[in-house]
Amino acid sequence: MKRITVLLAEDHEIVREGLRALLRAEGDIEVVGEAQTGRQAVQLTRKLRPAVVVMDIAMPLLNGLEATRQILEAIPATRVLILSAHGDDAYVEQVAALGAAGYLIKQTSGRVLAKSIREAHKGNSFFSPSIVKRIHDRGRRSLGRGTSLKKGGVRLSSREAEVLQLIAEGQANKQVAAELGISVKTVEKHRQGLMNKLNIHDTAGLTRHAIAVGIIESSVQLTIV
Repeated sequence: MKRITVLLAEDHEIVREGLRALLRAEGDIEVVGEAQTGRQAVQLTRKLRPAVVVMDIAMPLLNGLEATRQILEAIPATRVLILSAHGDDAYVEQVAALGAAGYLIKQTSGRVLAKSIREAHKGNSFFSPSIVKRIHDRGRRSLGRGTSLKKGGVRLSSREAEVLQLIAEGQANKQVAAELGISVKTVEKHRQGLMNKLNIHDTAGLTRHAIAVGIIESSVQLTIV
């Protein structure tokens, strides 16, 4: 089995040691490099081409957010997971806008960290459960019932906006169908209709649109553990 290659970008050696030890116990994950600064993280990512970078925000020389931006521009195939002591909405929103694969707070368990890496490698995004819950609660309150959403010259019906939000939260078609009390085929029809209407052709793009118009306040396919 091919292992998921990971680069750890964290300026505190004791934290890197802990992360390395946790991931070493996972048979499908391999730490191939470690960076102590944001600039080094960019350089090592260019050199090693890891599948996933686990990135602290508070990095010397080049902060983790800017390092993430540079990595995603230079090596778009690499996925970046932010690992931070802070779960503030402002940070989460910046991470989502950058296109990072997710956001984990440092209180996260090793099991959740490993799961987030696997999800990122699959092309999904993964946010700490506490962040997901806050986004979910706030997003649902802001959506409203029986109203239409119009942003960027495109009008979405209330149902389309609901489907878009659930897709952006990472729910599969079957889960969306159960949540809304409609058939899976109807969900698939709404999904395709959204892509056609918005001229967006993948789930990540739908999620970025959901962030841009305020349906959700974070990134694609949020996963609750």
